[in-house]
Amino acid sequence: MKARSRSSSIPKKRSSRTTRQKPPKERWTLTRALRELESLGDKRHLSGMKHFGINTKVAYGISVPKLYHLARRMGKDHELALELWNCNVHEAKHLAAMIAKPQKVTAAMMERWVRGFDSWDVCDGTCSNLFAFTGHAWEKAVAWSARTKEFEKRAGFSLMAYLAYRDKTAPDAKYQKLLPLIRREAHDERNFVKKAVNWALRQIGKRNLKLNAMAIQEAEQIRKLDSRSARWIAADALRELKSDAVQARLRRKADSQ
Repeated sequence: MKARSRSSSIPKKRSSRTTRQKPPKERWTLTRALRELESLGDKRHLSGMKHFGINTKVAYGISVPKLYHLARRMGKDHELALELWNCNVHEAKHLAAMIAKPQKVTAAMMERWVRGFDSWDVCDGTCSNLFAFTGHAWEKAVAWSARTKEFEKRAGFSLMAYLAYRDKTAPDAKYQKLLPLIRREAHDERNFVKKAVNWALRQIGKRNLKLNAMAIQEAEQIRKLDSRSARWIAADALRELKSDAVQARLRRKADSQ
């Protein structure tokens, strides 16, 4: 009879890797999220926010990097995002846009949220972190650009700027159709609108050489308008779009394709 080896008679211990299960992630509640936001607040930060034109009527004073860190800890949670938005706390709205799920965003939800924009940073943050990734982004960019309310109109042009930066597959023709909308609203003298109009024009003109030429041509037309805002938008855009740095980068991009 063949003797069993010593090693075969020793009971084998099961690896903890196969038996240990990761505990389920605890879902954040609205109460916990608001408590965490309040703990991160710094009243000294509020003065800096006010200096940059941010609405601090109901705000804790939390920097955006801290909000991003908190959002990573929380993970995506669309239902909680909806609850946070309805709190009307400045930083809660930022956090809501960071943890909401783009695929669950409806056109109706975007309309509800855009009407709640009361500060340029919430407007831009929501467009950047959420709206630009939804299937309704292009449609809303066009529709909102014709709005009367300051931050709703800004949202339209903010979306145009972010789409020009983030949407890598959209054809040039889609951006070309936005240029007349930019010229149409270039007369708006409101600071947060004209800066967004300018921003959209510059971002479109930095996508590639073809759109750069179109944006420059559009800026030249805008400069002829009888409007102080239009002249500023055009001059600032032309300064960047014609710059050696932008032209060199676009040529390198064209050569690499």
